[in-house]
Amino acid sequence: MKRLLLFTGIIILFATEILRVYFIMPFPGSQHRNTIDLAYFIHRNRLFLRLLGLLLVIVPLYRSLVKGKTWSRILLTMVMVLYAVVFYFFNFRFEADKMFYQPGTIRFADAATNTIPLNKLVIGVTINDASKAYPVQVIGYHHQVRDTVGNTPVMITYCTVCRTGRVFSPLVNGRSETFRLVGMDHFNAMFEDATTKSWWQQATGVSIAGPLKSQRLAEIPSSQSSLSDWIAQHPDTKILQPDTVYKKQYEDLADYDKGTIKGSLEKRDSGSWKMKSWVVGIATKDHTKAYDWNDLIRHQLIQDTVGDTPVLLLPGTDSTTFYVWNRNLKGQVLQFERLPGSATIKDGNTGSTWTLNGKCTAGTLKDQQLQAVQSYQEFWHSWSNFHPGTTRYRDPNALEK
Repeated sequence: MKRLLLFTGIIILFATEILRVYFIMPFPGSQHRNTIDLAYFIHRNRLFLRLLGLLLVIVPLYRSLVKGKTWSRILLTMVMVLYAVVFYFFNFRFEADKMFYQPGTIRFADAATNTIPLNKLVIGVTINDASKAYPVQVIGYHHQVRDTVGNTPVMITYCTVCRTGRVFSPLVNGRSETFRLVGMDHFNAMFEDATTKSWWQQATGVSIAGPLKSQRLAEIPSSQSSLSDWIAQHPDTKILQPDTVYKKQYEDLADYDKGTIKGSLEKRDSGSWKMKSWVVGIATKDHTKAYDWNDLIRHQLIQDTVGDTPVLLLPGTDSTTFYVWNRNLKGQVLQFERLPGSATIKDGNTGSTWTLNGKCTAGTLKDQQLQAVQSYQEFWHSWSNFHPGTTRYRDPNALEK
């Protein structure tokens, strides 16, 4: 009976430290099952579980060390030393916020003094006529950056394993909340709020565990583009600059934008509809749809309808930036065409000429502006997992394979 209590206590101690981190970090096999509820239970009750484990082992452990044989003393000592090592690593090294830190200095520059290369990807936000750009290489390491745009608090987030950039309001139940990176769910970054300790999914802004489960953060419209394209559209923009403390961490993500980074979790699969293939995802109120990045680059223009929304997808001339516009202009659904490599498009309805950023520059509809449709470039595994009912766009002119 004493041995049973001892072994049970040891198992509880080790399982508490290992499983609470294993389930929410990208260890082999950890991200493929729905284990968040179990992980959250262990996380929230870890002090109780540690105490229970210690109570079960302390008496038989003491007796074994005092009266046990030499080999059992050595074995038990090694087990407890191993537990101390496990405790250290799983509490001070393997936890997400011990691996990815928030910037100590948040500094912005204008286009003239900016140090970020112009070909780098940024997440851009415009609120109340104020614009800011956040380089993916920077926020990809930090996972979140808190800021204000146009006197509005924002939470800029990015998960490099899902290639998901999202901007949220940090207000929860009307109050500004503080978040920390706590781990991952199905390979997607997950944050914990400081007040209720609920866990929030980065790709959706939904709380998936804790007192606020099922609540959703309000998303703020954003777009992804090259910095040069963003500056061209927003010349007065401010651009987040690197925190020099994390120079090495940023350098590790230098090839992330192009998908050529070495890490298997973040590297692009250049094929179509593979786990790490790039897609453009669109979610309307009544439908979600994904578009293969290779198709978009090949065709240079895709016209489609997502739910009741007629959409126009365009890659930029840099093959990095992309645009998604609503083709419905004042009740008229426009049909567009684009010459390969051209930076302009024409609508077939009136023959008017448009820029890629949705502005009509010549013709009957001159000075009209198409409305942006919120869209995202991300890995197919992420979009399909967090939008389980999504459909895949198929080129109507392509032969069935």
